[in-house]
Parts: sequence; structure tokens; C-alpha cells
Amino acid sequence: MNSRYRPVYIILLIAIMLVGLVAYGTYWFREHGGDPAVRLMRAVSGLSVEQAPPDKLKINYPLEGSLFPSDIVAPTFRWSDYLLDTDCWGIVLDFEEGGEPMRFLSDAKEWTPSEEDWATIKKRSQEKPVRVSILGVQRTAPKQLLSGASVSIGTSKDAVEAPIFFREVPLPFIDAVKDPSRIRWRFGSVSKREEPRLLLNGIPSCANCHSFSRDGKIFAMDVDFANDKGSYFISPVEKEIAISQEKIMTWSDYKREDKKSTFGLLAQISPDGQNVLCMVKDRSVFLPTPGIEFSQLFFPICGILVNYNIPTKTFKELPGACDPTYVQANPNWSPDGKEVIFARHTSYELQNLSRTANNDIILSAEDCQEFIQGKETFKFDLYRIPYNDGNGGVAVPIEGASNNGLSNYFARYSPDGKWVVFCRANSFMLLQPDSELYIMPAAGGEVRRMQCNTNRMNSWHSWSPNSKWLVFSSKVNGPYTQLFLTHIDENGNSTPPVVLSHFIQPQYAANIPEFVNAPHDAIQKLRQEYINDLSLTRVAYTNFEFGDVEKSVALYRKALEMNPQNVTALNSLGALLLEQKKVGEAIEFLEKGLAIAPENSLLHYNYGRTLAACGKIPESIAQYRETVRLDPKITDAWRDLGIALSKQKNLPESEQCFQKVIELDPENADVYYNLGFSQMEQNKLDLATGNFQQAARINPKNADAFALLGQIASRQKKYEDAERYYTQALNVQPEHVGYLVEFGKILFSKGDYPKAETQLAKAAQLMPKNAGIHYYRALLLYRQGKTEEGRKEMLAAAEVDPKFQSTSEPLLMESLYFAGKGDFSKAQALAQEARGMASQTNSADVLREIEVYLSAYQQGKLPEVGSAMSQN
Repeated sequence: MNSRYRPVYIILLIAIMLVGLVAYGTYWFREHGGDPAVRLMRAVSGLSVEQAPPDKLKINYPLEGSLFPSDIVAPTFRWSDYLLDTDCWGIVLDFEEGGEPMRFLSDAKEWTPSEEDWATIKKRSQEKPVRVSILGVQRTAPKQLLSGASVSIGTSKDAVEAPIFFREVPLPFIDAVKDPSRIRWRFGSVSKREEPRLLLNGIPSCANCHSFSRDGKIFAMDVDFANDKGSYFISPVEKEIAISQEKIMTWSDYKREDKKSTFGLLAQISPDGQNVLCMVKDRSVFLPTPGIEFSQLFFPICGILVNYNIPTKTFKELPGACDPTYVQANPNWSPDGKEVIFARHTSYELQNLSRTANNDIILSAEDCQEFIQGKETFKFDLYRIPYNDGNGGVAVPIEGASNNGLSNYFARYSPDGKWVVFCRANSFMLLQPDSELYIMPAAGGEVRRMQCNTNRMNSWHSWSPNSKWLVFSSKVNGPYTQLFLTHIDENGNSTPPVVLSHFIQPQYAANIPEFVNAPHDAIQKLRQEYINDLSLTRVAYTNFEFGDVEKSVALYRKALEMNPQNVTALNSLGALLLEQKKVGEAIEFLEKGLAIAPENSLLHYNYGRTLAACGKIPESIAQYRETVRLDPKITDAWRDLGIALSKQKNLPESEQCFQKVIELDPENADVYYNLGFSQMEQNKLDLATGNFQQAARINPKNADAFALLGQIASRQKKYEDAERYYTQALNVQPEHVGYLVEFGKILFSKGDYPKAETQLAKAAQLMPKNAGIHYYRALLLYRQGKTEEGRKEMLAAAEVDPKFQSTSEPLLMESLYFAGKGDFSKAQALAQEARGMASQTNSADVLREIEVYLSAYQQGKLPEVGSAMSQN
């Protein structure tokens, strides 16, 4: 090499070495130095979900194909990773439009984009899906992909644009019924990150279904006002809406002269806000059920649709939906107000008159056990009729939503009049685990199951004003119902559900969502101005029905603080205090009530009960007489009057009272029993037998009725019948000592000594310190010639009850012992001593029995001791 070029080569070599060092340093710094998050992101960015092992990671939310509104806040992406080694996840968003992917990291199995990033994501994914990949790695070895999965989501060009009004309820259902103050109403927008505004809570009475006019300017809602479950609130929409008495009407005013109660459920205001349709003269199954997830069974069993015109304040039946042979419920107006869809089923009330004969709005649990146990179904069909300015028309079943062997209900028209969405379940209405959403053209056509359905209850749906979105409730994520959105395209196709996560409150179920055609701040407060003492009285009664006596007492006291003249509260509080054995305080409230309302029959009845509890039977009789004078249909008063008269040994009049109860309530098992007992006391054994048999027929668990039938049969020496009746009594109460002893005595009289011994042995085992049982066993043993064993039983009787020694029975038993040994003179002497003792107590029955013993001993033979057994 030419020496003059050597410096150039050296410089060039040095430069190359420096470039190499810089490059290596850059590489080393990138791989081993600088920001760890940047290094980790760079490592993850080189990974592809296709390289991930299968089934190690599952994206739980959002679902494949989810479509988000353009105005919704950022969702939270959630996934499950089944590998313990993964401790970091990369989120990569690849856009169909092309361009640079968006990449993020998360140390948890969830990720929520910032609102700025979410705005970018929505913009880049509008009408073009974005592929979201979740890649699981270890921080210490980020280049090794351990798990991964991906979903495609998109953003609709359609915004929701309208806020949602909804209710929050604590679970189980019974808790909300007992304490309605925990129910809350909220108003929120999908576009606002903050939780929906709390409008109303803390009211001590229930409020339920609500609806808005199509323009969002009129609001209506069920409320409980003045002890009337049919109360209904109607008001213009304002920033602050006062729920006040002057804005409340009641469905109970419709044909009030019928004296038939009305609940007034599932009402709907018309699109123009001028009319309301509601089911009235209704009755329902409305019961708590076990568990927390589906803790309520509700569906109406009878009812007709009635129209209320708001300007004129008038009611009118809707022809075509007011047939009392059906239950007609759940109405929904077409957007132009010209048509109504409703749910219909044959009236259960007419089919079961004997079980629904009372006038209770809600059936008792006893009346509908077959529904609770799932043995019987109740399936609704959807019908449509023209509204025709309230004149109705012919009800026509909707093809695909009726006569399909399923229950179809809760139909909702889309605001553009194009579609109807309804619920379908195997049976009943609302809150059904298998409830799913179906869509059909409003004009008629194919009915399709919607893609948005989850696998756990889909119900309570409402259309957005622009007919592009549907909000509905589901329990797919647990027992507490959540709200979801789905997009509906021009062909009626829906998208996988999008959860409204910022609408979720811990330990509350969100339901009855309704889109309101109004700004998000249109309602800022619902202010109750309608709660009064009558409202508290109703809630107190509800708590009593569900067994919370303490809460009921507290509410009645609060009602009386508001209005000391509330007669219902005075009466009910007095009755509850009596149940708590606070007799003095009960008398105080009942006497206050009688001073205000001396003609109130229930006050007289409860006052009579309270006096009876004090042992003042004549005074209680006077109150019962006044009760039935004021209201001859109060069966409990006739019954208690009969019982009180029987205690006074006025048995003929007592019998008349019980007969009166039977006239009013022919299936009252208790009164047949009481009547039979009264007749038995009067030795009317055949009549008593007939009434005890009726009591046992109506209530086969009434063991006392069977036992008394056995006693009567024994008196009449019908031992086979007596044995049968006592067997039935013991089938109901196998450890009832009294039944066992009486049965043993009857078997003794019948001569069936082994069976008699079995029953008495059971009685002795259950009550070993009962001297009487030992005495009867001694008689049984003596009768069988087991003299020594009989004497041991008599000694056992004396041991467990020293007082037994002071009676004549031990002397008689000792006489039997010596007679069994052949020493009749000793036996006779003991029997005479027993006679002297019995004569001091004036025991005529025992004296007659002793004479039988003496006569036998004088003849040198053993007496027949069976008669002694049957008389003791």
C-alpha cells in the first residue's frame, strides 16, 4: 500500500468502527436500556395473534362484531388468560382503512382507552371494522408470545342522541318491596362518562313503570299514593318535576262502584301525550321467589284495557281489548297513535273462581303453587287492534307472535313505525331466564330472533328516537340486571350487545330503561311531594304481608306522627301490638281509634281480641257482637265470637256462630273443627263427626280433627274406626304423646294388647316422667296377667310423681297385684281403702270403677280392667 494513502485508510477504518459502535450501542440501548415500557411495546409489536397457542386467552368483552354508537364513551375491554405465567398484555388495533396500528399495554386483564384515544379509534373504525388483538407475554421475556386472541369491532355512523331514564332495584325483590326507599331512578347519557344523574330515591312507597310521550315533553309513572295502588302520575317534563297530589289520578276511579280493586300496571302514554292505556280491574301473580337472580314471579291473570283521556279526565274501555274472559295487558302504541299491540291470555280468574273468590289484587302463594313449582304455564299471545280515537276494533292475533306454544309479550314499535320488537319465553311475563328478543316488520312478516340476545334474560327494551338503537336489560353478567345497546339496521338486523358499563351500580339491578326524546339535562330532579300518612300505611301493610312486623310497626307509628287521626294505622298498629303481646299499648291505640270512628267494625273486632287476651271474655263478646252488627261478613269475628261463647258454656249460640262462618266461607277448615268441638261438648256426636270429617277433608294436616274423630268412634265403641282415625292423626304428628296414649287405650279396649303396648311404649320413651303413662301400662300388664311387671310400672309412676301416691289409683293397682296372687281378702281391703279416698274427692267415675273391683273380689275373681283404661 502506498504510504501516502495509509492515513486515509486508517481514518476510514476508524470511521467504520465508530459507525459500528454507534449502531451496536443504539441496538443495545434499544434492547437493554431506555424506557422499559417502550422496550416492551417494541417487543410486543413484533408479535402476531396468529402465532399464539390456541385456547389460552379469551376476550370476554367486546364480542365479535360489536358495533358502538359514535357518541358512546370509551368501553372497558376485558379478557381471561388461562396461563399463570402471563403478567403483561399488549393491545393492538389494526384498522381496515390501513395506516399505523394503535398499540397499548396493560398489567391487568382489562383495558379502558382514554377518551382521546377512543375518539381516534371511533373515527378510524367508523363503518370499517378494526381488529383488536390481545397478546399475552411475560415482562422478563416479552418476545415469547404465550397467549392471544382477537375480535373485530366497529363504530356506527349513527349516534344514540337521546338519554335513558331507568330504575335501579336492590335484590332480592322482597327487599325492595319491604323497603321501597332503596329503589332509585336515574337519567343518563351514553356519551357522558359520569354515572347517570340520580333523580329520585328514598321514597317510602313504590313507583314502577313509566313512559314518555314521543316528543319527550310528557312524563307518566305508576306511584303508590294515599293507599291506592292504582295511582298514576302525569306531568310535563321539566328540570325539576314535582310528584305532587294535583298531578296524580287513579285507575281505581274507573267504575269505582263495582268495588273491584285495580292495580293499574304496565300503562303507556300515547305518542301525542293526550291519552294513557292501562290494564285495570286486574289481578296478578306477584310473588317473591327463592334466590336472588330471579327473585320475583309476576304476570297478570285478569284485566281489561281502559283509555284515560288526560284533557277531559275521562275513562273509556277500549273495545277489542276489554273482554273480561281474557287478561289483556302490556299495551303499546304505534308511533302515529293509530294502532295498539297488547298481550292476551284466557282469564285465569274465570277458570278458577273457587280459588280467586276473594277480591285481593294479588293472588296468595297458596293460590298459585302450581305456577311457583313450575307445574303449570301461562302463555301470552300478541294481538293488535286499531285505536280508532278510543273506539277500538277487532283484536287480531299477530302471526309469529301468537299461538306458537310460547309466551309473547312486551311489544314495542320503533319510532319510525317500521319494526316491532317483543319478548318470547316459555311461560309467564317479564323477568324470565329464557326470555329472548324477537323482531318483525310492523306491517307483518317474518319473525326473527335477534342477534343481540344474551344467554340469560333479555327484556325491558326501548327504541332510541331515531330508531337506530335498542336498549334492553339482561342478566348475562350475573344476578344484577345490566343495560345493553344494540344497533338495528334498515333490514332489522341487530348487532352483538354493548354493555352500558357506566350505568352499572354495585348491588343494584338496572331495569325498565326508556329512551327519552330530550336533551341529557332535560330532567335534573324528581321531587316527591305526595308521600303522606296513607302512603306509609300501605308500605307498612306490605311489610306485614312479608313477615317484617317490626318494620311494619315502625311505619304505622310514623304514619300516626303525620296524622294521629289515621284510623287504619291505629287499628293495624293495635292488632300488631297484640301479636307482640303488648296488650296494654294495643288497647291504648284501639281505644283512640274507636273514639274517632265508633262505627269501624275492624276496630271493634281487634279490640275484642285484645280484651280476650286479657281474659275479659264477657267484654270481648260484646265487642264481637258489635263487629258482626256493623259488618256481618267478617268471618273471623263470627268465629271468635263462637269460641268466646263456648268458653262461657253458651254452646247453642256458639254453634250458631260457627254455622254463620260456614255460610260465608264453606271451605274454612278451622270453623268446621270448632263447630265439631262445640257439638261434641253437647254430646251431638254424629253431627260432630260430620264436621270433623269436613275439617280433615279441607285440611288433611289437621291432626286434632282426626284425633277427635277417634275419640268419638271410641265412645261409640267403633274401635275399627277409632284405630283408623288415630293412625291418620299419628301420620301427621307421629310424636304426639297424647295421641299415642289415647290410641293405646283404644287398642286396649279393643283387646289388641301387643299394639296397645307398642303405642304406650313410644309414649313412655318420649315422656318417661309421665306418671299417667306408667299407670296405663300397668293396667295393660295386669290385664295380661303380668302381675309383677304391672306392679313395677305402678312403682315407676309413684317414683316420677310423688303426688300420684295420694290418689286412689295406686291402691287399686296394689289390689290387682294381690288378687293376681289369689289373696282376694287383701285385695278387697285395699279396694275399700281406695273407695274411702275417692269418696273424699267426689270422683263419681272412680267410685263406680272401684265398685266393679269390689264386686269381682267378693266373687273371688279378677275384675275386667279394660273399662278402667277407657275411662282414664
